[in-house]
Amino acid sequence: MNRRIVSTFALALATSVIAYAAQAAEIKNIVIVHGAFADGSGWRKATEILERRGFQVTVVQEPLTSLADDIAATNRVLDLQDGPTLLVGHSYGGMVITEAGRNPHVEGLVYVAAFQPDKGEDVATLAGSKPPAGTGIKETKDGKYLYLDPSVFHADFAADLPKAEAAFVAQSQVFAAKEVFGTKVGDPAWRTKKSWSIVATEDRSINPELERTMAKRAGSVVTEIKSSHAVFASQPKKVADVIEKAAKEAGR
Repeated sequence: MNRRIVSTFALALATSVIAYAAQAAEIKNIVIVHGAFADGSGWRKATEILERRGFQVTVVQEPLTSLADDIAATNRVLDLQDGPTLLVGHSYGGMVITEAGRNPHVEGLVYVAAFQPDKGEDVATLAGSKPPAGTGIKETKDGKYLYLDPSVFHADFAADLPKAEAAFVAQSQVFAAKEVFGTKVGDPAWRTKKSWSIVATEDRSINPELERTMAKRAGSVVTEIKSSHAVFASQPKKVADVIEKAAKEAGR
């Protein structure tokens, strides 16, 4: 084999390797897990932005009946993905993605104004360590479910959304089983996979200082956005920008 042939072969091989590496690093699947007291419909604007940018987005409608049920619902969606996936969680959804993120399809995690627990932690303990400004969570009469008082929903959950929009979310909120907030998580996926965190600086549902502390502990790449807890709905472009950046970097 002469030098020209060897050189051509080597160039072709190098090009193939580079192309394969680029393809392997490319993430086009986004799976979103919503938090408590809301459902996935609030992610519509952010989803449409991401889809216009070429991503395939799926929103998990977890039942909020138990952490195990919500993780199972997320894994069912993840198992349908064709290729590497970025897993996004808002609020309580951060608890879910911390465990579901161990799914082999997941390449990276994005926490959006979310709990970002370590092994053995639960929502109640984390929230109690740095209490939020809002105090509107109530129990149903049977003591089995929790909801956010509609009278303070706008102030505590979505202060930067129009009042009418926040009122509708309050009226259509999904009640969460009380046990959800006392269930401890297992080994966190962020220990072995890259993670990003959005801190909502005006958050009254999760203390922004707690969001910062959890993100720092996990070594997450942090973006701060001046927003309420409903940052995904009030600032959909900024949230989509973080998700897109994470998708580009997760596979590298």
